[in-house]
Amino acid sequence: MHRYLRAIGFGSVKKRDELQALINEVIENTIMKSDKKSEYESSKAIALDKEERIYAELYLDFVHGAGICVRGQFSMDNTFLYEYYFPYLRGNNISSNEDIIIERHAEKESYAGVCDDIKVGVSLIFYMQNIVPYKKLNALNLLPVKGTTLILSALSVDGKIMMPIIKNEKEKRRIKKATSERNQLLAQARMGDEEAIESLTLEDMDTYTTISRKIHKEDVFSLVDTYFMPYGVECDQYSILGEITDVHSDKNRISGEEVFFMTLECNELTLEVCINKEDLYGEPAVGRRFKGVVWLQGHVNFPTEI
Repeated sequence: MHRYLRAIGFGSVKKRDELQALINEVIENTIMKSDKKSEYESSKAIALDKEERIYAELYLDFVHGAGICVRGQFSMDNTFLYEYYFPYLRGNNISSNEDIIIERHAEKESYAGVCDDIKVGVSLIFYMQNIVPYKKLNALNLLPVKGTTLILSALSVDGKIMMPIIKNEKEKRRIKKATSERNQLLAQARMGDEEAIESLTLEDMDTYTTISRKIHKEDVFSLVDTYFMPYGVECDQYSILGEITDVHSDKNRISGEEVFFMTLECNELTLEVCINKEDLYGEPAVGRRFKGVVWLQGHVNFPTEI
């Protein structure tokens, strides 16, 4: 049973036969009943890969914007051979314009993406949602591809709502200017500029000194506005703290469980997060902050028409 199924409203699914019924519904609604109209989106993507196998991804929403993807192959007699599934959240905002490195997992036909975005400060490793376009490009020997964009989304099974840090307009402008200058220094440092590297080192030392002095009298979350840090031993899981810029709820059409969809600004990175209401402590609202552990997913937009 996938741990993050409960994030999209399937916290009550505990048995294998219940899960198999969901998988069967995804397959039936995307292949056998593809002409059936529904307010919940369903889609399929098919590619002939390098080994001349017909590989397919089948998507079916169970809440608006989130659902289950089933991956597998079509046999010679056009029978779908199921391999595995995963829950997904469909993002809406471009999170990064940096180029992506894609690597296959050893366990199965799934892929991880790596994005070095200056804004975050760490290499973002995410679970790739759309591998069919990548497999098509690989079969045509068109890799690597430059000029990709990335839409990030995340599922969470543990989160809480925190109040924001109060900032006036002057402070907001100062923070925005300082962040812009730091990003410029980071870009120069990546190019090997020694002065930029030295400036960043001194700035980090000043920041450490300031926080070490204030931490004795103030709470850490009144000093740290947002963060984005790797969590645990799995490379695509992160502990995040981000400001909520949009929030809405929806109910899973099968289980009836309520889930929250939140758009977050985290280290200048925009991403959507989905979490079961039962796993969220507090009431989400625009301007408040979300703190939790997330499984990071990414949809890579390839510029090449395939």
